[in-house]
Amino acid sequence: MNLFSDIYRSKRVLVTGHTGFKGSWLVLWLQKLGAEVSGIALPPETQPNHWTMLNLAIDDRRIDIRETEHLQLAIQEIQPDIVFHLAAQPLVRRSYHNPLETWTTNVIGTANLFEACRQQHNLKAIVAITSDKCYENQEWPWGYRENDRLGGHDPYSASKAAAELVAASYRSAFFNKASLPLLLATARAGNVIGGGDWAEDRLIPDLIRAHDQLHPLEIRSPLASRPWQHVLESLSGYLLLGQKLLQGDKAFAAAWNFGPGAEDNRTVVDILEKMRQHWPSLNWHLTSAPQPQESTRLHLDSTKARSLLGWHPVWNLDTTLAKTSDWYRAWLESKEVISCEQLEAYITDASRVGNVWAAQ
Repeated sequence: MNLFSDIYRSKRVLVTGHTGFKGSWLVLWLQKLGAEVSGIALPPETQPNHWTMLNLAIDDRRIDIRETEHLQLAIQEIQPDIVFHLAAQPLVRRSYHNPLETWTTNVIGTANLFEACRQQHNLKAIVAITSDKCYENQEWPWGYRENDRLGGHDPYSASKAAAELVAASYRSAFFNKASLPLLLATARAGNVIGGGDWAEDRLIPDLIRAHDQLHPLEIRSPLASRPWQHVLESLSGYLLLGQKLLQGDKAFAAAWNFGPGAEDNRTVVDILEKMRQHWPSLNWHLTSAPQPQESTRLHLDSTKARSLLGWHPVWNLDTTLAKTSDWYRAWLESKEVISCEQLEAYITDASRVGNVWAAQ
C-alpha cells in the first residue's frame, strides 16, 4: 500500500519523547514507512515499557528538552526534515505533585524545541502534540472545537494550553516566512489507550497492574466521560497532518483535533465493563479517598480533521478494547509483543474502509 503517499520514505524524522507510549508506537510505524528515525527523550520511566520491548534500532539520544544547548546541538546534528514533538510530562495527577516539572517540560521544553528548529533552514515541518485537555473545560455535553478557548485548572492542562500559545506565537512570529518556510501544526488527541502503556494513574495500565497483582483496581471517578481511542488512531492523524506539511500546504499549519466519534465518548465505568467482556477476571471497586480536581466531562469535535484532512477513525471502541485486551494478555501470559501484528491489522482495516492515507 502507498501509505501517506509514501512521503516518509528516506525522510529524516525526529521524534521527541520516543521512549514513551505514543512515541514508541510512532517510531515503529515510521520505520515501517521507510523513514530514517532519530529520537530525543529521557529514559523510559517504567519497567516494563513499550520502547524496550520493541527493541528498535534508531539514532536514540537521551536528552532532557529543557537542556537548551544539548537540544540545539542534537537537532543540528540530526538535520531532520520533519519533527514530531511528543516529549512531555503527560500526567494530570503528577502535575499536582510536581507542577514546576510540568511547566518547565511542557512549556519551556516546547519553546526550546521551536527555538532550536528555528536555526534549521532545511527543516520543513513540525507536528507538536499537545492534548485534548488544553481547552478551558466548561463541562459542556458537546465537543470542543479548535477555536474554543484554551485554559486549564490543573497544572498539566494549563501547561498544554500554554504550549499551544507558544506554538501559535512561533508560527506567527518566525515560521512560514519567505526566509524560513517552516510549517508548524499542533495536534490534540483524545484519551489514547492501547497495548504497551504502563504509566501510573492511567485507567487501563492501572487495571492491568491490579489484575496482575491479584487485587481489584481502585477507581476514583466512575462517571467521568472521555473521548477514548486507540493509540494508532491518533498517530494516523499526526502522520497525515505531517504529510500535508511536508507537501508544503500552508493551510494545514494550524491546530487540529483527532478524536473518536460521539458514540465512543464513554464513562470510566463503561470502559471497565467493556474491558471485562473481553477479560472476565478483571475487577475493581470505588475508592473513598479524596482526589485532586479533574474535569468530569471532556469531548472533542474532530469535524475539521474529517472534512479538511479526510481523516476518519478506523476502530470503534469495542474493537479498540478488544485489541488492547489482546495485547496485554499476550504479554502477561507469554511475554509476546504483538505490536507489529496489531499495526498491520490496523493498516489493513484502514485500507478496507477507504481511509485516505491508506489508499491502494
